[in-house]
Amino acid sequence: MPYRRTPAVQARLDAQRAAVVDAARGLLAEQGYAGCTMAAVAARAGIATGSVYRHFPGKAELAVELFRTVVRREVAAVTEAAADPAHRTAAGRVVAVIETFALRALTSPRLAYALLAEPVDPAVDAERLVFRRAFRDVFAAHVAEGVRDGELPPQDPALTASALVGAGAEALVGPLADGVVGPDTVPALVTFTLRALGVPDADHA
Repeated sequence: MPYRRTPAVQARLDAQRAAVVDAARGLLAEQGYAGCTMAAVAARAGIATGSVYRHFPGKAELAVELFRTVVRREVAAVTEAAADPAHRTAAGRVVAVIETFALRALTSPRLAYALLAEPVDPAVDAERLVFRRAFRDVFAAHVAEGVRDGELPPQDPALTASALVGAGAEALVGPLADGVVGPDTVPALVTFTLRALGVPDADHA
């Protein structure tokens, strides 16, 4: 008969896997992908290196899971920010998304740079496309709402959303890499976003 794990054993393995991913996230935020070696992750998690390989065949697989985990958190954060009842317009909700993403990125610059631009394994690079699409979809839903309600001028919501994702990432990569963020970075990004949406008098919105 094939071996079947007991619920207690499975729970222990699940907890260990979660600890591995959490340890990798800590290293990613401090040192980027270069610091996420299997040995370093094991040491941070307080387990043997061989135990990490029980959950992930190699660093590439661990990095993919790590990327997905972090991205899910970021998408959840911007989605929650946009859902705040204080944002009464579609444009306001779009601004909440870009502002929340930018502020979170600048609060954890090493982690954000790893997500956006750090050279990585091709498997992780492929996940970046999924990451961009996830944010695009969040933007596009609010843009489409604004167009439907007549708040925003006619436009292709998916195209506008893709442009906002690309522009936002590009605008942040330099400051994140240099470690120098001016006080006008986020406000300027918000103004750009409003102009891209076609909001009248965006400079004073």
